[in-house]
Amino acid sequence: MFTEDSVGIDAPPHLVWQVFSDVERWPEWTASVTSLVGLDGAGLAVGRRFAIKQPGMSKLVWKVTELEPGSSWTWVGRSPGARVTACHDVIAKPGGRTLVRQQIDLRGLLGSLVGRLMVKKTRRFLELEAQGLKARSERLSRADDSHS
Repeated sequence: MFTEDSVGIDAPPHLVWQVFSDVERWPEWTASVTSLVGLDGAGLAVGRRFAIKQPGMSKLVWKVTELEPGSSWTWVGRSPGARVTACHDVIAKPGGRTLVRQQIDLRGLLGSLVGRLMVKKTRRFLELEAQGLKARSERLSRADDSHS
């Protein structure tokens, strides 16, 4: 089961990346994450694991499998019968704008069943993350501009 969301952000890609990739601070700007803790240290790096708790869901441990600093990362979460892959892309657009794309892919014996049952919640969480990231990044960008 594949779910995707994207959002245009009126802020430069380096600033959006700074906010988005500081994953342990997600609970500050999105209601879709109640806690997010690095188990192997702070900061994204291939092989690092992060415990994420979301409203109405069990805690899930995600492991970073790919990282292209400033541009994208992928992490994978596993539970019995399911494998969830989440890809996060920060894409530069003309005029100092940014497009952020998030993709969730649920696989495995139970993955597609769980995906169908949770499709509305998954879409809602992706939307909350996108809107929270947009608001935080644009606020920081405006603050940076006022100090220039």
